[in-house]
Amino acid sequence: MNGAAMYASIQTGSAEDQILQHIPLVKRIAYHLQGRLPDTVLVDDLIQAGMVGLLEALRNYDTSQGASFETYAGIRIRGAMLDEVRRSDWTPRSVHKKARQVSEAIRELENKLGREALEKDVAEYMGISVSEYQHILQDTVGCKVFSMHEMDQHGDAFLSEAHANNQQPVDNLLDKDFHRALADAIRQLPERERLVVSLYYHEELNLREIGQVLEVSESRVSQICSQAVLRLKARLAEWLDKE
Repeated sequence: MNGAAMYASIQTGSAEDQILQHIPLVKRIAYHLQGRLPDTVLVDDLIQAGMVGLLEALRNYDTSQGASFETYAGIRIRGAMLDEVRRSDWTPRSVHKKARQVSEAIRELENKLGREALEKDVAEYMGISVSEYQHILQDTVGCKVFSMHEMDQHGDAFLSEAHANNQQPVDNLLDKDFHRALADAIRQLPERERLVVSLYYHEELNLREIGQVLEVSESRVSQICSQAVLRLKARLAEWLDKE
C-alpha cells in the first residue's frame, strides 16, 4: 500500500494528530541517515519513505506489546528509508559481485590462517595487486547501504513474524543474540578498523574528519571503513544468510 492509500485508511483525528506530532521524528531520522549515505541520496526521498514507515507504524502498533510508540515507529521509519535506498540502488552489479568476493575471501582466509586477513593476504588470494584491492574497497563505499546500518537492520526481518505469532516485538526486533555477536565482532576488529567504525558510527564523524584524526587521506579512511564492514559481514555470515 502506498503512502496516500495508507493515509486514507487512517481517518481518526488521533491518528492525524500523531502523524503531525511525529513528522519531526521522520525528518530527524532522515537527516541523520542522509549524512551517512552518498550525496546522490536525497533527503526528501528519505522523508517521503519515512512517512510511509510512520503510517505503517500507526496501523500496526499495539500498546499491549511493551515497546513505546517512538521506539517502534523509529525502527519502522528507518527501515522504510533503507528499503527505499535499496530499491533505488545505482551501484553496478559488478561492484556488488566484487564486494561479495572480498567478503568471501576474508572469511576463507581467516578460517585458514587463524588470524585477521591483511590487505596483502586478500589481494594475493584474489590474484590482484594491493592497489587493485584498495580500488575495490573504494568502490564499495557507495555500494547502496553497504554498511553497518544494513546489518543493524537484521532485527527488522523479524517484525512480520512477531505480529503473525503474536510474540513480543521488542525481543524479535532487537534480536539480542545477533547484536551480541555483532558487538563481539566489532571488538575483535583490527585496531585501526575498530577505531574508524567507532568514529564513524558512534561518534558520527564524517570521513574527512576521521582522516584528520588518523592523519590519513579521506579515501584511505573510506577503504578502511569498507574493509571493516566486509570483514564484519564475513564473520557474521551465518547470521546475515538468514535474512
